[in-house]
Amino acid sequence: MRTVPPDRLECTVTSTLSAPATALDASCARLRSLNPDYPRMYAVASMADEGKRRWWSLADDLDGDRVPRMWARSLEDVPDPDVAAMQVATSLIHAVVGRVTALVVLEGRAWDPGLENLWIHMDSDGGIDWAGLADDTMRVLPDDPWAGTRGTVTVPCERALLVWTVHRCLTSLHAIFDAIARCTPIDASRFWGLVGEAVLGASTYVPILAGEGESAAQRRGQGILDAFVSAGAPVRWKTRLTRIH
Repeated sequence: MRTVPPDRLECTVTSTLSAPATALDASCARLRSLNPDYPRMYAVASMADEGKRRWWSLADDLDGDRVPRMWARSLEDVPDPDVAAMQVATSLIHAVVGRVTALVVLEGRAWDPGLENLWIHMDSDGGIDWAGLADDTMRVLPDDPWAGTRGTVTVPCERALLVWTVHRCLTSLHAIFDAIARCTPIDASRFWGLVGEAVLGASTYVPILAGEGESAAQRRGQGILDAFVSAGAPVRWKTRLTRIH
């Protein structure tokens, strides 16, 4: 049997592992690189590659005890029902909106953030530390190098991408609002203000972390806010997209 030199073997393995297989693989690798200390901050997982331990389905489990348990856990730290509810809302909103906004503003791509597609991963302290996708098909623009490849759907223009992303987010956000409201009264304007802040945060800080793309991120972030407002979600409550100097 012919022996492969160790240096050649290492090179072969490295090149195989480093090549992304899909647009989602490529995008998540870049999202993880934005903050190496917290690589799960913006990236997501494909549920086809994950076990179910500590994972729960947004569609199936929002009507169960997941949100009440998160709220009760927050109450242990902040004994104010309203503040605890806002903490739970902020965490879930980031899972839905903050993560996909990061990808949209950075690369002009989006996964499906809809209710039936998202899964949530909990850490050992009962907090959300990751999100997953049942269907990992990506929406991409016509000039995207991944357009036409496996696992992608090409949308006609940037506005179409933003509108589609927002409408899919809304299916999750309405269900999240209702789940929190079953625990304690929640102010709708504050909830939608948190959604706007999630868009603002990703649009502002992701290009800084990436070291590029501020202009495109600002434009796309503004477009996401516009699409939310057009859909009837008052996300601009105390929210304005501005540059950081």
